Amino acid sequence: MLNLVLFGPPGAGKGTQSNLLIDKYNLIHLSTGDILRSEIAEETELGNEAKSIMDRGDLVSDEIVIGMISSKLDNNPNANGFIFDGFPRTAAQATALDSLLKQKGSSISAMLSLKVADDELIRRLLERGKDSGRADDKNESIIANRINEYNNKTAPLKEFYSNQNKLSEIEGIGSVEDIAQKLNSVIEKL
Repeated sequence: MLNLVLFGPPGAGKGTQSNLLIDKYNLIHLSTGDILRSEIAEETELGNEAKSIMDRGDLVSDEIVIGMISSKLDNNPNANGFIFDGFPRTAAQATALDSLLKQKGSSISAMLSLKVADDELIRRLLERGKDSGRADDKNESIIANRINEYNNKTAPLKEFYSNQNKLSEIEGIGSVEDIAQKLNSVIEKL
């Protein structure tokens, strides 16, 4: 089973590359945001619990998110693999995910980390903001803060997967096709 964590700062191209990887390797996209919205819409027990937490303005616990991921894995027993998007973001979440996958006889195959310079990320996000309708893609100081948050809080997760020899850093500059080829060449070696 091919289980990938696609990683990188806002604007690195994760969404674009994720879709290409899903199509090429027939993977199931696991976006924690999408899973939360789906569980809430379906009014599952975990979804109702998450909704009441979110309605209070609090963050949904890692335990609830892991429960939702577990459910998604169980509902797709014949999957070729999964691509994790937006999770894990901390070493504690990565440890919990590793434990969950081990219980299910699987593991993370690789973390594919897209590297892009901050000034290029800002340029890309401002450009995306012209069409996306997202307010956080239109304000350079908000974009800079998002990148700073990633660099300070999320980027250290690379060390977690590096210690497992599962980290591959890929230059996220070039055409969509060039970057996809770099990612594919890493995956083909797994």
